[in-house]
Amino acid sequence: MNKILTFLLFLYCCIAQAQDRITFSYDDAGNQTQRLLCINCTTSKMTEEKIREITALEDEDLQKFFPEDLISYYPNPVKEELYLQWELIEGNTVSSIQLYDLNGRVLGTFSNLDKKNNQNIAFQNYPTGMYAVILFYKNGEQKSIKIVKK
Repeated sequence: MNKILTFLLFLYCCIAQAQDRITFSYDDAGNQTQRLLCINCTTSKMTEEKIREITALEDEDLQKFFPEDLISYYPNPVKEELYLQWELIEGNTVSSIQLYDLNGRVLGTFSNLDKKNNQNIAFQNYPTGMYAVILFYKNGEQKSIKIVKK
């Protein structure tokens, strides 16, 4: 009986000292980005992203496919509206834009863009997830952007 009580007391001490927790961080698409082991912690120490208020869209806000690319977009991840901008090149203009969900369904088509150099795409009616925006050029080329909707 004495051995059983000693064993139970030992087991209780081991469990009582096990205050270690593993915390996880996730990106907007739901992918795990960070795993932290928190030893003897009482509160989780999650870092908050500083959200910057934008009053006017500036060139450094626009994201590009590549530094030498002529297409820019903002923001990604998007909450309400995606802004696309491209430079007009004679003979090779953007003729249309299509928005796809992950199942391959066309959610929106924007055409007659030959004389335009930007387009806003509304995302407020779509659920959270990932989307593909494909730009179709007059010469048959295509470029796609992966967009995350919050």
